Amino acid sequence: MKFELICLMTFSGSIKDKEDDISKMLSHANQDLLKRGVPTGVEGGASAVDVEYNQNKLKLKIVSDRYVRAHDAVLRLKKKLSQEMGKKHHIGVRGVEIISYEVEFQVDKMPEDTINIPYSEDIKFDENKCTLKIGKLTQDQLANNYVDRMINRIKEKIDAQFYEGKGEQWILLWCSEEKDIVWNKDPTVEMGKKGWIIKGPTKGKWFYRPVAAKILRTMEKIALEEVMKPLGFEEVIGSMMVPFDTWIETGHMEGVPNEMYYVSEPITRDPKEWEELVDYIKISKEVPIELLSKLVSEPKSGICYAQCPVIYWSLKNRTLADESLPLLLYERTVPSARYESGGRHGIERVDEFHRIEPVYIGTKEQLLELKEKMIERYRHVFENILELEWRMAEVEPFYLQQAGSREAGGHTEEGTIDFEAYLPYRGEREESEWLEFQNLSIFKKYTESFNIKSQTKALYSGCSGIGLERWTAAFLAQKGIDPSKWPNGFKECYGDSPKGLKLL
Repeated sequence: MKFELICLMTFSGSIKDKEDDISKMLSHANQDLLKRGVPTGVEGGASAVDVEYNQNKLKLKIVSDRYVRAHDAVLRLKKKLSQEMGKKHHIGVRGVEIISYEVEFQVDKMPEDTINIPYSEDIKFDENKCTLKIGKLTQDQLANNYVDRMINRIKEKIDAQFYEGKGEQWILLWCSEEKDIVWNKDPTVEMGKKGWIIKGPTKGKWFYRPVAAKILRTMEKIALEEVMKPLGFEEVIGSMMVPFDTWIETGHMEGVPNEMYYVSEPITRDPKEWEELVDYIKISKEVPIELLSKLVSEPKSGICYAQCPVIYWSLKNRTLADESLPLLLYERTVPSARYESGGRHGIERVDEFHRIEPVYIGTKEQLLELKEKMIERYRHVFENILELEWRMAEVEPFYLQQAGSREAGGHTEEGTIDFEAYLPYRGEREESEWLEFQNLSIFKKYTESFNIKSQTKALYSGCSGIGLERWTAAFLAQKGIDPSKWPNGFKECYGDSPKGLKLL
């Protein structure tokens, strides 16, 4: 790697007649300060060259290698010059302006398409060498590691170009016996014909009338009674609104920003400020969007994508007592929102859905043991109560790939297991797409991201979202919508069907 940076340091007073002192400091820094971090016996580090003086300004060119990045060298020099010049001349460095910054580094592959990133002026590739020209970064941006992140982002985008179009990592772990097909209709369509469900007031939402609502609540009851309670999970209640910094910690903001629903708050609660908007609505019976946009703030949060981020947030920077491990929590009150756009289908792929979100935190050994227990509880439900045809596969979650949390490929004790159900209405089981209706994950990422610690050991965490709509879609696709033909285990939990309603 090669770094070449030209900067302008502005002092709090004139540096005229002080050039010799500064020159000596820079010469000493080239031999010592700017070499710190270079391995013993290796030539390298940073050097300040091409020095120019002008009133209260010092122009520098800094060249460096990977051992001491030029932007780190600038910050070291700023601090040192402020200290030394302050002691002797009572002036310091007031600010640093980056005039130009060019970085050369190697990449594994040549990109197939143009690469663009923020804060860059130009990006060029020659064989496996990338030359990045960086725009004007502030001192805070230099200190906050923007440059290294820019380099990493270019590499990520090149990798993504070669990854696009490939299937998600998928390793079959287990498959149940084939079940007799009792029907092959889409349950969403058939429930709609019966009036059990109707499309919601906005895209990707459904309104569940009494029978459908009871089916979902029965799924919830089964999950709580047969999975959560036997394993010792305890309920918490979370928030529907999630701030951006929490999603940055979990990787969702980097991985799936295109699937989020964002929230804007009113900029004021003063009724007078809203009077004009109300006037328009009362007269036109429409909402004047342009006027409304002036009365709400820019988004700083979004609607829950999954309940686990807020649970992790609640434990941020805390230390868990060893006696509390493994910590087993679940949240079931907050609906999830995901913008599916053209991917919407039935009740199983929607913009708003309902889940139980188990979250577990403990040592790696504790969570691997819990993982096997959870699989057995799920197996009991899917085999003995719902009597599904299903399978388990190891996969890599999309948003974690994009956030750079783990490279895809290879079997591991950690990671994610998907539980998939065969949907007869989609075609032959060997050729059709099965429905992912349950998952189970273990990662170290979140305890590290939120700085959640134990008294003695490194902590891992995981989640296993139980989607009520997905369970319902998988069950009804295989068992039909005639309650008399449902498996006895489910009928016992369901009880009698609601009376429902008759519309004229």
